[in-house]
Amino acid sequence: MDIFAQLVTSFIASAAFGILFNTPKRALIQCGLVGMIGWIVYYVLVAQGLHVVPATILAAMLVALLSYFCSKIYRMPIIIFNVSGIIPLVPGGSAYNAMRHFVINDYYTAVQLSTKVMLLSGGIAIGLMFSEVISQVVRKIAAAKR
Repeated sequence: MDIFAQLVTSFIASAAFGILFNTPKRALIQCGLVGMIGWIVYYVLVAQGLHVVPATILAAMLVALLSYFCSKIYRMPIIIFNVSGIIPLVPGGSAYNAMRHFVINDYYTAVQLSTKVMLLSGGIAIGLMFSEVISQVVRKIAAAKR
């Protein structure tokens, strides 16, 4: 039952952010699916014992690939799917807790949490950068075949 709740909430979060991001209505389901698949991959990897940072990087790479394919299939900018799809992976709760610990002068915990947030944010950036690299490689291969 827990995995079902994860599926539903990650889909809703991604699709709802798509609404906030002013995504075209015909792309909201795809945005939700991209975010849901990325989150489930992250969730399963962490449940299998992988550390959260590599799990975030792998999930962000998958989101980037799915966003690339959705942008080609539905003829829309890749950013629409990237932004909505990456939302479930953003470490908002950890960032909040880090700031809360800074406020209550628990600097040891605050620095640990801040470091984790920076590593996760960097992992997301690496994963999204992957989509641009894939896009350029595909374009170069396609240009070479002409």
